[in-house]
Amino acid sequence: MKNEKDDEKLDQEAQDQQTACGLTRRGFLTSLGTGAITLAIADKLHATPAAEAEMVERGEMTKVILVINDRKYRLLVEPRWSLLYVLREGLGLTGTKVGCERGECGACTVLIDDVPRYACMTLAVEVEGAKITTLEGLMKGDELGPVQQAFAEHDAFQCGYCTPGQIMSVEGLLRKKPMPAEEDIRKGMSGNLCRCGTYKHIINAAKRASELKKA
Repeated sequence: MKNEKDDEKLDQEAQDQQTACGLTRRGFLTSLGTGAITLAIADKLHATPAAEAEMVERGEMTKVILVINDRKYRLLVEPRWSLLYVLREGLGLTGTKVGCERGECGACTVLIDDVPRYACMTLAVEVEGAKITTLEGLMKGDELGPVQQAFAEHDAFQCGYCTPGQIMSVEGLLRKKPMPAEEDIRKGMSGNLCRCGTYKHIINAAKRASELKKA
């Protein structure tokens, strides 16, 4: 019964998204190169239902339902669009950073079913039905989550650009192993580069986050 209620809540939120989001959050109509890219909740597209159906039939656009930070979004996307692109340019979730876009730096790390993955190497259409968590999803209202708080306490960043990805990898590690040894932390963070070299602080932050989560 709990799952059914959760699904009903998500469905209602999806309907709210369809009627309330409009063209906010950086536009749901954004430009790339010389053309206009349409990324929007289905009924907010300027296309008529017939044109929308034709785009889907031709394979130009695909309807997907993505569950992101416990909210359900009904979207039309191009099959080639990465999850990173959809999160940032479509939904305005800019905590997920653009780094190498080659699956090497980890700046775009998000959790997919609680497992860290590179959003730049993941197609949006691949993750329909999965539970997606971004940096914004770790907040508790206006308060930082335990991992975010630990990073702040231990000054685990310099320029801060890689920090969102580092935080998401630590979060994923702690969901799998709540009390990791330092070796576990090093392995769990091996897919995230910090060009400023604050790895020692990141490791200390991960240890502190483990303590905060237990409290």
